Amino acid sequence: MELSLGESMVRAGVVTGEERDRAAAAQGRTGVNLVAALVQDGVADEGRVMAFVAERFGLEEVNLRPADVDEAAFGLLPLPLLKKRRLLPLACTGSVLDVAMSDPTDLAAIDEIRFMTGRDVRTVLARPSAIQHILDDRFGVQGYEAGLRNEKSKKALPKAAARPKAATRPPASAQPAGDAPVVALVDSLMKDAVARGASDIHVEPYDESVRVRFRIDGILQEIMTPPYEMKQALTSRIKVMAGLDIAEHRLPQDGRLKLAAAGGDVDVRVSVLPTRFGEKVVLRLLHRSDLVASLDRLGLEARDREHFTEAMSRSAGLILLTGPTGSGKSTTLYGMLSELNQPGVNISTAEDPVEYHLAGVNQVQTHGEIGLSFAACLRAFLRQDPDILMVGEIRDAETARIAVNAALTGHLVLTTLHTNDAPSSVYRLTDMGVEPYLIASAITMVAAQRLLRRVCEACKMRAALQAGMLTAPPRETEAVRDVEGYHGAGCPECHHTGYRGRAAIYEVMPLTDELRRMILRGGSAGELKSAAMKTGMRTLRQAAVRKVREGVTTIEEALRVTEPDPAGA
Repeated sequence: MELSLGESMVRAGVVTGEERDRAAAAQGRTGVNLVAALVQDGVADEGRVMAFVAERFGLEEVNLRPADVDEAAFGLLPLPLLKKRRLLPLACTGSVLDVAMSDPTDLAAIDEIRFMTGRDVRTVLARPSAIQHILDDRFGVQGYEAGLRNEKSKKALPKAAARPKAATRPPASAQPAGDAPVVALVDSLMKDAVARGASDIHVEPYDESVRVRFRIDGILQEIMTPPYEMKQALTSRIKVMAGLDIAEHRLPQDGRLKLAAAGGDVDVRVSVLPTRFGEKVVLRLLHRSDLVASLDRLGLEARDREHFTEAMSRSAGLILLTGPTGSGKSTTLYGMLSELNQPGVNISTAEDPVEYHLAGVNQVQTHGEIGLSFAACLRAFLRQDPDILMVGEIRDAETARIAVNAALTGHLVLTTLHTNDAPSSVYRLTDMGVEPYLIASAITMVAAQRLLRRVCEACKMRAALQAGMLTAPPRETEAVRDVEGYHGAGCPECHHTGYRGRAAIYEVMPLTDELRRMILRGGSAGELKSAAMKTGMRTLRQAAVRKVREGVTTIEEALRVTEPDPAGA
């Protein structure tokens, strides 16, 4: 895998490991790029560092002069951003903005500029001291503000940066002229989040800064740090789009909006939470195109698919899905409902929230504040002549008891729990007060699941797996000796992460007669897991190793997402 810039400098003898570590600590405190952190306060020699960077990336270092900077270009970006990132806008030609920077690996800064201006970015290499000198001496705060006012008066953002407005957004005529940069910024953020396949957008206020992060393939990635002065305007813009009260800053609020995207409409769930430094906003993007039409698209192994089919073919019983938040349980539930949704059956669901709308299914949004809980929904469903019930999550003893009783009285019940693996779900119900004999009779199948990041196909490279890399504890059940794995080198397609997309892994445990007897005898979760594995159950760790062998994911990802199997399993 390609070395990072800091590691490359250490290997080349340009800086020492200690200097690199000191610079990394400074980065964490100030947010400056690596090169600036290395040369500030004399940590490393600026000339040597810049010569190495220029040679490594094949760039020519320019000798900056104040006359090289165009004031109109300078006014496109806020001064706090320029100082923090050690950037200097030089000129704007059409849709391209030329920017001097000292660290060409600072991709977050380039993305931030692209977001805020709607323009492509072309970089040139310059010393951080030269950039800082011009920022301090030639362009003070007054110059920046004058440039920004001038650019706003000319409506600086190009027409190409305008984004199509969803039906819930107010018309352009309703937006004050001074809000145009914020409107364009929010539109750009949402469009880019959809293009990158992000599931969430986080807008987080802090004491003197604002941070925007996307959750991509389950991992939060920092995208930009807008100027602190835009904090309130950003929050207000999103609240207006979601139909929320912009005057309310003390209480949490929830809303929804809809985005028009190339692949179809995207539903956006908006949550606003008051924090110490202002309101944090999280936008959950629900891509309708991601709704799985059937279980066949989930990537279930053949044997696991058979277990799902058999459990779903029964007229009664309890099917449990388990895993942490964000493990794909809702997607699997919707896949099951899509297959079960036939004209001859009555299906009702209780969800919090209703993420996707399924034609032919009676979906109910719970409202705990008015007493419409999961348990209340279940009681009402049982008076509606149901065949199949889906409960978004069993959270309390009352819901657990009603779900189990419904499964025992002729209904097929689908639901979820939060446990680490399939066998533990049985004992979670016991902890909630459900009798073991009821659990043993009601449950037909339990499936635990996780989501693994896929290796980016565009930069996929072979990587030899070390013997024992996964199997350091002797009890691990699958070795990787002599197996060739893969990793992603990092490319523009995956935004230099090495991963793109996710794949599901499952631990499927149908309840056999032997397992039912173990539950009645009060066997432990570990004993239940060992017995299930003897009948062919593949654990989450084993399923992850299989994905490594198939070249779907990396060994690091398998280790990150799954836990070792217990001794004796």
